[in-house]
Amino acid sequence: MLLFPNAKINLGLNVTEKRNDGFHNIETCFFPIGWSDALEIIETGHTGLSLTGLTVPGPPDENLCLRAFQLLRRDFHIHPVEIHLHKAIPTGAGLGGGSSDAAFTLLLLNEYFNLMLDETLLSMYAEELGSDCPFFIRNQPSMAYEKGQVLEPLALSLKGFHLYVVYPGIHVSTREAYSGIRPEKRDRPLKDILLNEAVENWKEQVVNDFEKSVFALHPELKTLKENLYKAGALYASMTGSGSAVFAIAGNELTPSLPANHKLWHEIL
Repeated sequence: MLLFPNAKINLGLNVTEKRNDGFHNIETCFFPIGWSDALEIIETGHTGLSLTGLTVPGPPDENLCLRAFQLLRRDFHIHPVEIHLHKAIPTGAGLGGGSSDAAFTLLLLNEYFNLMLDETLLSMYAEELGSDCPFFIRNQPSMAYEKGQVLEPLALSLKGFHLYVVYPGIHVSTREAYSGIRPEKRDRPLKDILLNEAVENWKEQVVNDFEKSVFALHPELKTLKENLYKAGALYASMTGSGSAVFAIAGNELTPSLPANHKLWHEIL
């Protein structure tokens, strides 16, 4: 059985306050995109994980796909499976690839073993694996609050727009991204801007708070964003905690990019 875990971008990302548990509350829009990994399970009599494609950091036994399997096996009698993950979404890019892989493993196992778990229960399991994992269970444009796990579906369509996502080959850790963050609550809710302002007006109003600290550490990302605007983007931003930068355009762009940059393009 095979599924294709997709990536996401963040349309705006406001870090609003520091929590008592040491984490931060955020306000962002998770928006699913077509850039995908490939995930397959086969019932083999033993549990294992094989990987192809891009390198996945960390020991295989700590991979989120295996953790998702063990999480369901804790509560259900499911047989051992071999999980194969072909990695195409870069890690450390702010695209949510690892979280998507984890959530899609839950979806795949639920279907394969006919566990009959609804989206609410699957989202609860997903939250145990990571704050943005629940988003990939429903996989629709959503406002995300608190640590990213509190979701509100958003009726936002970008149909017909061109999306460009550029991965510059830089891995940005969450610790790096938070190093220069100063939480701030905004006067106007991000949801209101996204629903009521034209995309070409987002440039001055829809911001990613992580850009300040990440651009200071990696100034080439700021240059990349500027070049996307020069190429004709209506809106450009870093996604998540970086390092991928995306652009939304009304027509096809031909951005000038270094040879080592990976480009994803789709018409939404």
